[in-house]
Amino acid sequence: MPDGPIERRLGYRFGNAALLEQALTHRSHGAPHNERLEFLGDGLLNFVVARLLFQQFTTLPEGDLSRLRAGLVNQQALSELATSISLGDHLRLGEGELKSGGFRRPSILADAFEALVGAISLDGGFDAAEKVLTDLYRPLLATMDPGASGNKDPKTNLQEYLQGRRLALPQYSIVSVAGEAHEQHFHVECVIPELSIRSHGEGPTRRAAEQQAARSAYELAAKHK
Repeated sequence: MPDGPIERRLGYRFGNAALLEQALTHRSHGAPHNERLEFLGDGLLNFVVARLLFQQFTTLPEGDLSRLRAGLVNQQALSELATSISLGDHLRLGEGELKSGGFRRPSILADAFEALVGAISLDGGFDAAEKVLTDLYRPLLATMDPGASGNKDPKTNLQEYLQGRRLALPQYSIVSVAGEAHEQHFHVECVIPELSIRSHGEGPTRRAAEQQAARSAYELAAKHK
């Protein structure tokens, strides 16, 4: 069974611990760093997410599938997935990056997440990497509405709706977290003070819970004239 904190959250145990260490090593820390693994992971991510979307949305044309995939593999999405497994807490950074808060920087988190995927594929094969990604992405796919405006995710739809009306952005907060590290369940609240809206969402990751809360908030906000 997985025994390290990252491994427990992923549900995967590395046979070669050096690969995990390299995936967590930023170039500012020294060599071997994670940039080659990042290259490999990027390709795997795009393929696995494309296949998941292809299987779930059986009637969507290529252009819509491409837009959905772009929203799931961009820097913001990957950094949020990295945050959901506390990846930043375990990165090996140089002194300058540590002092500047590099462990919270979306670009560094997203790159490290890609490197981690690449490392898993080298350690356990493609099937192992695909399983980890499927487990992480399944709750996100469950919240996607391909018929939504521009095929955007609920959080983006809500944000753009509010910005278009010159209203403050929604505030998300964690109400509770239950379960073990590798089987956590998040309860999140979404608040829009100016519209007196307070909605809730639940899911196995913070992002999934926020997406559910955002969808409910968007439906409520759309009723306001």
